[in-house]
Amino acid sequence: METNITLKTGTASGTVLSILPNILSEDIIKTIILAVIGATVSFVISLTLKWVTKSKK
Repeated sequence: METNITLKTGTASGTVLSILPNILSEDIIKTIILAVIGATVSFVISLTLKWVTKSKK
């Protein structure tokens, strides 16, 4: 079965348009806040681990 770009684009845009009304703006804001917190914690932990391993050498 041969697929072309039109079929893929139509499927992707249909999926996005069917999901879009179900997403509340509160969910988007909560997701952004959680992503920022997660990235910050990950960065701090990686710096801490780098510092700990550097000081042991």
